[in-house]
Amino acid sequence: MADRHPGTTHLLRYFEYAHLPEHLQPVSASCGDLAQQMAAALPDGPELTAGLRKLLEAKDCFVRAALDTPKEN
Repeated sequence: MADRHPGTTHLLRYFEYAHLPEHLQPVSASCGDLAQQMAAALPDGPELTAGLRKLLEAKDCFVRAALDTPKEN
């Protein structure tokens, strides 16, 4: 991704999830995987940036929802 527009690479770094607690990683990983797929399939530009930004907002909502979900023992 080094040859990508700085806006694209800046947003993609927010989709990393290894630092999250184990029970939150699958939620975040699904969005992260989609972000990587879209970045690989689409050219840099304002629509990709907007799409990644909106996906990031959705990912944040999903992770917050998972915070409120009781963990299975």
